Amino acid sequence: MSTSKLFEPYKLGPITLANRIAMAPLTRNRAIPDGLIPSPLAPEYYGQRASAGLLITEASQVSQQGQGYQDTPGIYSDAQVAAWKKVTDEVHKRGGKIFIQLWHVGRISHVDLQPNGGKPVAPSAIKAKTKTFVGGQFVDVSEPRALELNEIPGIVDDFRKAAANAIKAGFDGVEIHGANGYLLDQFARDSSNKRTDQYGGSIENRARLMIEVAAAVSKEIGPERTGIRISPVTPANDVSDSNPQPLFDYIVDELNKLKLVYIHVIEGATGGPRDIAPFDYASLRKRFSGAYIANNAYDRALADKQLDAGAADLIAFGKPFISNPDLVERLKQNAPLNEGDKATYYGGGAKGYTDYPTLESAQAAQ
Repeated sequence: MSTSKLFEPYKLGPITLANRIAMAPLTRNRAIPDGLIPSPLAPEYYGQRASAGLLITEASQVSQQGQGYQDTPGIYSDAQVAAWKKVTDEVHKRGGKIFIQLWHVGRISHVDLQPNGGKPVAPSAIKAKTKTFVGGQFVDVSEPRALELNEIPGIVDDFRKAAANAIKAGFDGVEIHGANGYLLDQFARDSSNKRTDQYGGSIENRARLMIEVAAAVSKEIGPERTGIRISPVTPANDVSDSNPQPLFDYIVDELNKLKLVYIHVIEGATGGPRDIAPFDYASLRKRFSGAYIANNAYDRALADKQLDAGAADLIAFGKPFISNPDLVERLKQNAPLNEGDKATYYGGGAKGYTDYPTLESAQAAQ
């Protein structure tokens, strides 16, 4: 077996990861509807995958307004914090490290999920051509309203409070969700942001909310415990930008000034082709002195190639972790992977969540 950097320990800020494999955030829609508390199965689910160097949880809304899909967990109530504490305790007991992903979906929501049935919020009142998951089915997102200028500081503060709650819940750090066409990404891109105030127009103005959130979170819990996820060219959730390279070069320059511990970069279209649009990811890598986590359609061969070239520090794997709790071991042995059961990706109970066999258990059963 050739040596691979993938399985070497890595120092991420104050914590040492067992390897350079990250489990990417995976929405599973299994929170308890009453209070949007992580499922009682969540400690086992994350615990089973604790051999990853870094676990990043499913996206968790920073407020009720930040919710966009049925049965996603929050991190804004005491009950949610207590339930997440069981998850972090289990992961730490099994020797793992875990960050929580903080999100506000912005316009990718539905009136049925919003406080008092209100409209979802967005930089501008432009409806996204996409669907969300509500009432057990995929439906068109609702028409959003543009955020008032005086509401924006409250959103920054929701992220700050959520980060403080995350540390209370025992997380090793947080990942701010600045990707995939959700609120911070909506502000950054010129297709979804038509504002004429200090949050619209120029690159600096459109990037402002993302940078303000990153500054508030890192001030609250420390930049060494704060990462962020970005997706420069993904068309996910109906976003695009007429000139993404200077936009994301600027964003990463500003994030670098804050000394964040990592940027988690979706290269290409989320869950789709890596070469959907030209983009120089090496430019982001050069501009950022923290860790670079590369994501999207990685397998062992591509991971080894990028690590050997110094193009990334950590590699995030998403869907393979759903059906392979022991993905690290399988990659190490170049063993075959379990196929995922797509029917159980979103919603449900233990089936397709905590019942996938490990290599060891599969071999023992033969």
